[in-house]
Amino acid sequence: MASNVACFFSLALLLSSVLLAHASDPDITSDFIVPPDGMLDANFFTSKALKTSLWGGPNGVPFKVTKASLLEFPALNGQSVSYAALQFAPGGINPPHTHPRSAELLLVLKGALEVGFVDSANMLFTQVLQTGDMFVFPKGLVHFQSNVDSNYPAVALSAFGSANAGTVPLPKTLFASGIDQDVLAKSFKTDAQTIQTLVSANKA
Repeated sequence: MASNVACFFSLALLLSSVLLAHASDPDITSDFIVPPDGMLDANFFTSKALKTSLWGGPNGVPFKVTKASLLEFPALNGQSVSYAALQFAPGGINPPHTHPRSAELLLVLKGALEVGFVDSANMLFTQVLQTGDMFVFPKGLVHFQSNVDSNYPAVALSAFGSANAGTVPLPKTLFASGIDQDVLAKSFKTDAQTIQTLVSANKA
């Protein structure tokens, strides 16, 4: 009996290790991954992508994100880190979304943001952050940010524990992905016209 219990716990530990390994960036067996063109100097490890995104508003749009992730900065391949600069116009929002491969650590650089996430028990955690405040969004949970100031822009910097955290925006995922509108109407307990309005709004 005791050996069966020990075997069960060993198997459970092994399975959880395998699942965790698949839920994060792959480990590399070298210091870094050499670029395909083989051109390797300090420029490969340098990115200036966020330079103009850390100080001002988003120039005429409600919200703008500028990423320094694997796609924009290939030197991050295998390093399990990335950044994103978030620019909010007065009253601008970053709508509810998730990052399936990483937690997010947000630092407010300018202005004030209301932030929040919903856990798997459907509990909402919200906070109003001022310049210099940080907030962590746990991996995979739905979260949002909103500029609470209707007169001034806000800027934040987000750090991720993945070179490619992924972003799943809920409004577009639900209403612009082609999910049958009858399924959406029944899921949200509303009528087809309301769903059609939401689908049209999210196709823009």
